Amino acid sequence: MYTEKEITAMGYNPAPESYFTGRALLKTYVNPDERTNAYIGEVLFEAGTRTKWHTHESNQILLVREGICLYQEEGKPIQKIKAGDFVNVMPGIKHWHGASPDGIMIHTAIGLNTEKGLVNWMEPVSDEEYNQY
Repeated sequence: MYTEKEITAMGYNPAPESYFTGRALLKTYVNPDERTNAYIGEVLFEAGTRTKWHTHESNQILLVREGICLYQEEGKPIQKIKAGDFVNVMPGIKHWHGASPDGIMIHTAIGLNTEKGLVNWMEPVSDEEYNQY
């Protein structure tokens, strides 16, 4: 676990609370603009933190840097994605991702073709859904 001082030194800022259950921190590398059609950022999820269910209008690629990423597509079992592995989320797939209850997880999120939109946020992942891993 990182200290607050270490987190600040690494350049993380609080992520919008309305998109997560638990505490997540964000470091943005690339914001989309008229020339760059992508978003690249890093998210640090504290233990047990997860996104709400959501979709993307284009691919989202998640590169797991540290910890275990719990990832679930609607109607499918939860997957455990290890550090060094990735998942390519296809457009329109309802899903969530987050840290295991045992430790932090850091992933780099890459959003492609951002002119189509970034994220369509939905309902929170219930504790019952989360605990099915």
